[in-house]
Amino acid sequence: MSKLFLEDIDVAGKRVLVRVDFNVPLDEDRNVADDTRIRAALPTINYIRERGGMAILMSHLGRPKGAPDDKLRMDPVAARLGELLSANVVKTDDCVGPDARKKVDDMKPGDVVLLENTRFHPGETKNDDDLAKQLASLGDVFVNDAFGTAHRAHASTVGVTKHVAQSAAGYLLEREIRYFEKILGNADKPFVAILGGAKVSDKIDAIFNLMEKVQSFVIGGGMAYTFLRARGTAIGDSLLEEDKIDIATDILAKAESRAVPVHLPVDHVVAQDLDAKAETRVTDGKDVPDGWKAFDVGPKTIDAFRQVLRDAKTVVWNGPLGVFEVEPFAKGTDVIAADLAELGVTTVVCGGDTVSAVTHLGVAGKMSHVSTGGGAALEMLEGKELPGLAALTDK
Repeated sequence: MSKLFLEDIDVAGKRVLVRVDFNVPLDEDRNVADDTRIRAALPTINYIRERGGMAILMSHLGRPKGAPDDKLRMDPVAARLGELLSANVVKTDDCVGPDARKKVDDMKPGDVVLLENTRFHPGETKNDDDLAKQLASLGDVFVNDAFGTAHRAHASTVGVTKHVAQSAAGYLLEREIRYFEKILGNADKPFVAILGGAKVSDKIDAIFNLMEKVQSFVIGGGMAYTFLRARGTAIGDSLLEEDKIDIATDILAKAESRAVPVHLPVDHVVAQDLDAKAETRVTDGKDVPDGWKAFDVGPKTIDAFRQVLRDAKTVVWNGPLGVFEVEPFAKGTDVIAADLAELGVTTVVCGGDTVSAVTHLGVAGKMSHVSTGGGAALEMLEGKELPGLAALTDK
């Protein structure tokens, strides 16, 4: 990677403007319900503090529609960050303006300021140059450590880079990029892509890009049923993107011409309704009977998928294999996650639902890399350049 990293810039005595991804869930009492993203930013924040820099953090939270929303203020995030740092975190009333300016001017080396929600300003998502200039004026250098928003050309991710001397990637962004560069450019083979989730349409570009890199695809989740229909398999009332059958057919044909196997479910866990108490059955084969819907892969499919993965050296996984949030339909996702955790190969897990699944099972720590960005990770798999990364200073 040809961009500056945090360690390439001198932060001593400088105000370091850092784009973090603190878009975290809050509970009913407006406390942070999951601090994973906050913890992920700690190495970058601590590096700046330990070397005499001043960390000025900016993030969005939720979707406030370009105006202040008291339910989406950053106060609970500042409180949790302060607990994790064992330090006082000063929070501003706005991300720009007199209060932000005063609190930044009062900073001393090692201090941390968290700016108010950047999306309280409509100029954030529009990459407004005036807002970007105001944000940039708070710092001497800029560090992007928010992989989750690196695919967005916003004022706090791209616009600010035009108004500071240096822009660098923080530890989190660096780790994300290095893992995706490895699997997409120099993966140990065999390289297997596990793709799931509801829709083929969400994964089309990723499939075409990965087809030139992987040795096989494992496909489950709702998207599998469009592929099965394309192969002439009966899918009952299972999820189907009828307008994507032709694309699925094209994908299967291209994969066959490249000798890249596409492994699809050979049996299914079916029910008539998506309900934890619904009657479930396992089909005898590939066909789903009329009036029934497939919500998970069946035991024969799990065994077949496990066999493919046992020979892999690199695995990327995006999208669960069933409706894992509903207990009767979680086994496919659970078993594959447990297997990956023990394989001892390079494993990159991405996509919000997939990350939730491995985290819930307690195996996230056994994966090589669990990505913090859903949309950004998918765009990396599609082979796209991320605006937030492209805007950083070249080495």
